[in-house]
Amino acid sequence: MNKSTPILVTGATGYIAGWIIERLLNQGYKVNATVRDPSKTNKIQHLYDIAEKSSGQIQFFKADLLDPNSFDDAMQGCEVVIHTASPFVVTNYKDAVKDIIEPAVKGTENVLNSVNRTESVKRVVLTSSIASTYGDAIEILDTSNNEFDENDWNNTSNETHQPYSYSKVAAERKAWEIADQQSRWSLVCINPALVMGPSLTDASQSGSIEVLQQFGNGTTLFGVPPMWNGIVDVRDVADAHVKAALDPQAKGRYIICGGTLSLLEMGKALTQKFGYKYPFPHFTVPKTAFSLIAPMLGHSRQFVKLNMGYPIYFNAERSVNELGIQYRDIRESVCEHFQQLLDDGIVKKYI
Repeated sequence: MNKSTPILVTGATGYIAGWIIERLLNQGYKVNATVRDPSKTNKIQHLYDIAEKSSGQIQFFKADLLDPNSFDDAMQGCEVVIHTASPFVVTNYKDAVKDIIEPAVKGTENVLNSVNRTESVKRVVLTSSIASTYGDAIEILDTSNNEFDENDWNNTSNETHQPYSYSKVAAERKAWEIADQQSRWSLVCINPALVMGPSLTDASQSGSIEVLQQFGNGTTLFGVPPMWNGIVDVRDVADAHVKAALDPQAKGRYIICGGTLSLLEMGKALTQKFGYKYPFPHFTVPKTAFSLIAPMLGHSRQFVKLNMGYPIYFNAERSVNELGIQYRDIRESVCEHFQQLLDDGIVKKYI
């Protein structure tokens, strides 16, 4: 790819987007980065700093997921669009449709409509999620090899049950629908597991922050439910996006997952690294016992029934064979992420 041709990255202040931009700038690419408000320099200063030390260049553009034409300017002259921008609201939302689902689907639609209007674009990389491949952990029982792969789709989440997962699968389905209606540009979807590892800024959000905060503030001291997560390092996720963007052979969906850990295994990894001064979990709370207190912790009994007690696994072979991803140790990623929360003051530090 011609390095004078800019690459568009949407949602540039995001956790994953930061590392994608870091990779592109250090490879000498020009990056057009969209943010909601470029005048808030404190949110983007870290990216300016990376650009200054790199051989690449960065330019910021104002864009809003729900404004149909707001990505047009940033996209001019780009051959590649990496669309990472999406609402991140797993809890504390008022209206799932309005706060989570609509922005995800409409945002994807708006970006891809801009792609359709921009003749220079040849490749779109969409940040999806493994939440697009399954809705509840119990579905692992229906898989042929006891693992989810790129052929699996989440058909069980909806507006009231797992709305965040539903927003992910609805947005990805919309993307494939739009991509299939034309032949000028190709779509590649990156489906990461729960993303862990260091952040380039203390302002980014991710699902893992909430989990690790609970590990650090004592919420899980008396035990964690029997739940498992596919986990991946944020730098591996960034590498996957960049490879998918630049390799003409990349196609379809890619599960990006470095392995599976239970909440208890995560707690053990943290204890091994940080010792016993933090209230990490050392026990598993039986599913039946957890079900009794689940509503007080914001989980429905239906969620407990369908998601606890089922170890889940993901087949990431396509990403290894076709994108050349060499996965980092996910236990180290968990520990590095916790260290970041300590350094940023999100979790109280004990000397």
